[in-house]
Amino acid sequence: MPTRRAAASSTPDADSSAARAAILAAARAEFSAKGLTGARVNEIAARAGVNKQLLYYYFGSKEDLYRTALEVVYTEIRTQERSLKLGDMKPEEAMAALIGFSFDYLAQHPDFIGLLNHENAQGAPHVRDSSAIRDTNSPLIELIAKTLARGIRAKVFRRGIDPVELYISVAGMSYFFFSNRLTLASIFDRDLQSEAAVSAYRAHVVSFAMAGLRA
Repeated sequence: MPTRRAAASSTPDADSSAARAAILAAARAEFSAKGLTGARVNEIAARAGVNKQLLYYYFGSKEDLYRTALEVVYTEIRTQERSLKLGDMKPEEAMAALIGFSFDYLAQHPDFIGLLNHENAQGAPHVRDSSAIRDTNSPLIELIAKTLARGIRAKVFRRGIDPVELYISVAGMSYFFFSNRLTLASIFDRDLQSEAAVSAYRAHVVSFAMAGLRA
């Protein structure tokens, strides 16, 4: 009997980067909606439009695919953050751009919120054990620290701000809005799904965070 890898290798899509990308995209959506336990390999393969043997060929197992999906999402965020070229901006412009980007990413990628909700519900074992995820976060914290230091030297930011605490605060304001919009809308009888509501809250998050940074 052929091994999984050998069987998958005979499939026309076995060496296709497009197939691998399709599997990852499908996995992100499926894991976001159902978590690791609830997601099914057959459904991921069907959503990706590939034979499920390709999933095993590229990723080994459902859990390995889940871990890879988490790592890819974190890498994607950090790559896009680096593309902002914050070091080329003035400190206040750089920090406002980073805060705005963090909000916009969650607005555009609800699958990331779902993935984090399920991972936290499990006790975050995959994030905790992933050196790849930890490695992507270190440059971000270093960048925040350098931006804060530049702002202090320019006398526009106050001293005593911890970069990790700042990141958690900014991420928390944005994350809570998107992860709890439906309940918040019901409690306060306010439409939080509209483009106007999202734009208004984005402006609030940036303004609120920047006010806390200023000297």
